[in-house]
Amino acid sequence: MSGGPLVVVGDLLLDIDLTGVVSRVCPDAPAPVVDVEREVARPGGAGLAATLAARDGADVVLVTAMADDPEGLRLRALLEEHGVRIVALHHDGSTSVKRRVRAQDQSLLRLDTGAPGAIGAPPAEARDAIGSAATVLVSDYGRGVAAVEEIRVWLSQVAGSRPVVWDPHPRGATPVAGVRLATPNRDEADAFAGALDVDVGGLDGLARVAEQAAGLVGAWSAHAVAVTLGAGGALVSHGQSSPSVLPAPRVAGPDACGAGDRFASAAAVALADGAVTLEAVQAAVHCAAQFVADGGAAGLGAELPMVRRGTDVIGRVRAAGGTVVATGGCFDLLHAGHVATLEAARALGDCLVVCLNSDESVRRLKGPSRPLISEADRARVLAALEPVDAVVIFGEDTPTEVLGRLRPDVWVKGGDYAGAQLPEAPLLREWGGQSVVLPYLEGRSTSRLVATVAQRAGSAR
Repeated sequence: MSGGPLVVVGDLLLDIDLTGVVSRVCPDAPAPVVDVEREVARPGGAGLAATLAARDGADVVLVTAMADDPEGLRLRALLEEHGVRIVALHHDGSTSVKRRVRAQDQSLLRLDTGAPGAIGAPPAEARDAIGSAATVLVSDYGRGVAAVEEIRVWLSQVAGSRPVVWDPHPRGATPVAGVRLATPNRDEADAFAGALDVDVGGLDGLARVAEQAAGLVGAWSAHAVAVTLGAGGALVSHGQSSPSVLPAPRVAGPDACGAGDRFASAAAVALADGAVTLEAVQAAVHCAAQFVADGGAAGLGAELPMVRRGTDVIGRVRAAGGTVVATGGCFDLLHAGHVATLEAARALGDCLVVCLNSDESVRRLKGPSRPLISEADRARVLAALEPVDAVVIFGEDTPTEVLGRLRPDVWVKGGDYAGAQLPEAPLLREWGGQSVVLPYLEGRSTSRLVATVAQRAGSAR
């Protein structure tokens, strides 16, 4: 990305997940009792979109309204942790907070708090930020930032020369003329088209969505409208021509919360990097699908982010009285010895969590030439294996800290430790866990594989 920051304009929320395990119901009502195990806070609304863009490597400025209350201060700290620069308009209400109570990968209840308030005049810093943007993403949550008249004027000026992505809200502001891409979901497109009297002629299915999208292109004077279809991907219309449909890869994920923000932020980042509209939407479809597969918004900000469906796999197994097994390692160049150990470890219980050394951890342990494969790719390959239920990436040199949080019933160590005391054994005993050794297959090791490849490459010269 060059030529300026990615500027996100929109409404800020604080999202909090209270996650635990349900093993009983209330004695006085047919309601589940959630034993809360952790609380995870993260930016929501435009804050989530800004955070996701920053995680993609973008230089992000967030223009938003912030209340001067403890929740607002907490949001500022969370955003700054991700490198998001904030230009704040004053908000004289209180911060909107959405608290989800979750168990076994399901939301049981959502509690919304926060009082609406007047939004102050935008400072000159907001005008300068929008004017300097390489790309703008408007993340409208219907709370007023995108409706501020001065901001709309500045956005209109930018839309004539640089990409503007507008993620609309049914209670929000109409996109300014000239946006490169508007990204309503299917229900939103239906509501917007109905309010604008777009004629769909009794059509249904994709034909109906196509007519609605074409109508919105004209009504909003947009270059394109991408209607997101959930697992169906996205339909892109430029108006009168035939629309394009970009299918999504098939993924399994119980929590799609935040997928729309992931789609819009990924499209904005791709446009900022020079992609054309269809390329940006294609990238956004795949990013949103991966986001859902990785646990959705619930996977962000968690102490132990896990790859693959089932971020609460441990809670589910424990609630059913099962056995949690964990193992760990670098898993750089996955080989048959690794697979055999994982299969054997999974057979010892009802779920297997792999504790994976981060890239920095591997470098400290193995030297500057390692790892050969990035932590993201190593985690993805491991998560695709049948014996593996979840993957946790940790940055320390030993898994002691992550084990203390996971508290598995069985800790599996692969290698030639027969007859020796495992260093993790005393820790496991603190909660009644057991450490065991599973020997590697003879002749299989990553170091040996690397040496063999290097030797053969040298012989081939």
